[in-house]
Amino acid sequence: MIYSGKKTVVLGLGGSGEAAARLLLEEGAHVTVCDSGTAQTLRQKASELASVGINVKLGDDAVNDPDDYDICILSPGIDPETPIVGNVVNKQIPIIGEVELAFEECSCPVVAITGTNGKTTTTELVTMMLSGCGLRTLACGNIGLPFSTAVRQSLELDVIVLEVSSFQLETVVQFRADVAVWLNFSPNHLDRYPDVEAYRNAKLRIFERQTDGDFVVVPAGEDLPATSAQKLTFSVIDPNADFYYDGKCISFRGSKIIDFPTARLTGPHNAENFMAALAIGHALGVDLARLADAAKDFSPPPHRCETVAEIGSVVWVNDSKSTTLDAMEKALLSQDRPIILIAGGKDKGFEFDELAGLVSKRVKKAVLIGEMRHRIAGSWPDVETCCVDSLAEAVALAHKLSAPGDAVLFSPGTSSFDMFRSYVERGDQFKSLVHTLSK
Repeated sequence: MIYSGKKTVVLGLGGSGEAAARLLLEEGAHVTVCDSGTAQTLRQKASELASVGINVKLGDDAVNDPDDYDICILSPGIDPETPIVGNVVNKQIPIIGEVELAFEECSCPVVAITGTNGKTTTTELVTMMLSGCGLRTLACGNIGLPFSTAVRQSLELDVIVLEVSSFQLETVVQFRADVAVWLNFSPNHLDRYPDVEAYRNAKLRIFERQTDGDFVVVPAGEDLPATSAQKLTFSVIDPNADFYYDGKCISFRGSKIIDFPTARLTGPHNAENFMAALAIGHALGVDLARLADAAKDFSPPPHRCETVAEIGSVVWVNDSKSTTLDAMEKALLSQDRPIILIAGGKDKGFEFDELAGLVSKRVKKAVLIGEMRHRIAGSWPDVETCCVDSLAEAVALAHKLSAPGDAVLFSPGTSSFDMFRSYVERGDQFKSLVHTLSK
């Protein structure tokens, strides 16, 4: 009971913050939650927490909270540079993240998966594979279920599979992954980090404190810091990698494991995710053939290259989870039809110029939305672009522009907090609009 009797404050009343507060309460801590928001949903949640003995401060009361605490738990969605965090820093209160808090209470091994793209697919895939092989496991973290909720079951689990973002890794102290997975890296979140190096350094913290009894799973040839952990590599390019995809089958150190097309995943990027999942299972001592067999019924998570409908011989694809240029690139490469692309959203500090060549080769016309729409149009001079004010307008225009045999691909390439609360909300709206077209 590390925090029994301690005076604690949690910053942020989202899912992770609420989970952290409830975990601290169970540990016997005195718990206060501070959130700078004042929305009705927050007030309702505050009332619910108050009923179980958790004090909640909202708005200015939270930002200017005068109380002192033994420790602060920072929710990953809160920028450390905001005033509510500055108030804690000024009082010299120690700060850890929700992931660190949960790890302190964890009683089973942890697989931690990071990367700019593919985290959720790989997390769900390896969880299904391990469960299919008889291991008691649970997926949590950035995938949706907070680590602080999942950790309550850790005594009954063989392993926890944790999806971790750079935001979550910023505040780790003693966190150590038994298997640390680095899927890929590309620029992202430059609206939060001063440069790409700072973003990369936050993610690299996943390898800190690993020992020679641990494993790292990484792409072959990736330039990563030296580690004493045992390394497993995967590649769609280098046949000398431990796990290699030759375009037809996946092999392990020269021995064939599976014909990849038998899995319900397509494209080289998903082959990489599949190999990473196999490597995780191998690191945990599970037979590779059993792992591959357990994955045969796996389907990709919603909003990632998800076929929504075929209308008049035009395929509509929802890739709302595409919040980076790398994700958009993979989505474009996954299509074998001429593409009408719907893209754009919030300005996250990077430009779309680097995809101009690929877009000019793969995209017939681009329909652009969000606060970046005009800048993206300027980045793609060789592509016919149209800027519209809403997703509904974009879908209607894409429908008008498409021809039989085309694919309409919704792959924003950035987040959309300028228009939607999450990629899930925008993906659901896209699907709803498409289904309206099919009526």
